Amino acid sequence: MKLKVIIHEAEEGGYWAEIPSIPGCATQGETFDELLSNIYEAVEGCLSIDMKEIKLTEKDKVLEIAV
Repeated sequence: MKLKVIIHEAEEGGYWAEIPSIPGCATQGETFDELLSNIYEAVEGCLSIDMKEIKLTEKDKVLEIAV
């Protein structure tokens, strides 16, 4: 999966980034390298779900895919 990330220089120093295709997904970092690392964490966190909150029946299946 490829995602476009918009990177901004923060007025107080450092950087912040937003991922427009995932509403509400944003992160920040003091350095560009820290920001890049945080982007991966933010995307993973924004896309992860708590399976406990989803009601499944015996006819349902959970499938994990990579895109």
